[in-house]
Amino acid sequence: MKVRICLSMAAMIGLVVLTGAARSSADDFYKGKTIRFVVGFAAGGGYDLAARTVGRHMGKHIPGNPTIVVENMTGAGSLIAANYTANSAKPDGLFVGIWNGAHVLRQAMGDKAVRFDARKLGWIGAPTLGTPYCAIMAYTGLKTLNDVLAANREIKVGATAPGSTYDDLPKILNLTLGTKFNVVSGYEGTGTILVAMKRKEVEGGCWTWESARTTARAMLDAKGDDRLIPYLIHRRWDEPEVKDLPLIPDVLKMDEDKLGAYRTWAGTYEFQRPFSVPPGTPKERLQLLRKAFGDTLKDPEFLAEAKKVKFKVTYVPGEEVEKKVEGMLAITPKAKELLSFLMVKPKK
Repeated sequence: MKVRICLSMAAMIGLVVLTGAARSSADDFYKGKTIRFVVGFAAGGGYDLAARTVGRHMGKHIPGNPTIVVENMTGAGSLIAANYTANSAKPDGLFVGIWNGAHVLRQAMGDKAVRFDARKLGWIGAPTLGTPYCAIMAYTGLKTLNDVLAANREIKVGATAPGSTYDDLPKILNLTLGTKFNVVSGYEGTGTILVAMKRKEVEGGCWTWESARTTARAMLDAKGDDRLIPYLIHRRWDEPEVKDLPLIPDVLKMDEDKLGAYRTWAGTYEFQRPFSVPPGTPKERLQLLRKAFGDTLKDPEFLAEAKKVKFKVTYVPGEEVEKKVEGMLAITPKAKELLSFLMVKPKK
């Protein structure tokens, strides 16, 4: 009995020593270092807001208290940043990519522009769910989904690139509801699209309510022709601008195949603005960053700032993101067929 007790005590002491050594090693590695948060969209949008808000607080939850800086690497609806994260960034625990998880779906669809396997990335977690929605400028004279459906002309909507909500959702609605959206791609992000709406270059757009409720607040609160009017949304929100809007799944429920394809596409909104590290990043550093990320999203100071800037926090752990990625890559043949129109055809 004494021998067993001694062995148990020795094991516990060994575990404490190992834990202390691991923490000391992490302190040694991160102390005095800088972690780069690289965002795939321009400053002023929801992705940028998430990165900067998390970045201001996460360093204190990492042993060694490293500095965190946020950079913007725009282009191709954040695909440039995604490919860079997977193929060029150093896997040392000092690089975190923040880009549109919809590119995971594009991998599943066989898009050759997606140069990574999402299963090999290290997923830290996501700070929020996503709620796709669409809005139109008041100067168009359109206010509701029925108005948009009844319009006997094309409606210009701003977009970044294929793989983004801005680009994909209007095309899905064209296919499933018969809308007549003319998708104008090439904008850097939410901020530039909002400016284009004000200039009447485009008349509306589809992105996420989590972003719009903050970044488009001035336009949502505007009067007369300058007002941005939401008319369709993915899930129910108890906020005055959108609480009574028709839900996309309800509008599509009469066609099971189209609804199934939409739900597959919308799967990426179950882990919005995910944080990831390059393939090959040491597992102990990934786990440390996961813990720090989770601790940050529970931090009272972080939550107070998030509330102040109207950043809705719905924490999705990295392990859950991994499962959702696996699910998306197991896309059914029928859904893949129905969503094939989203793929950009190579020019001959």
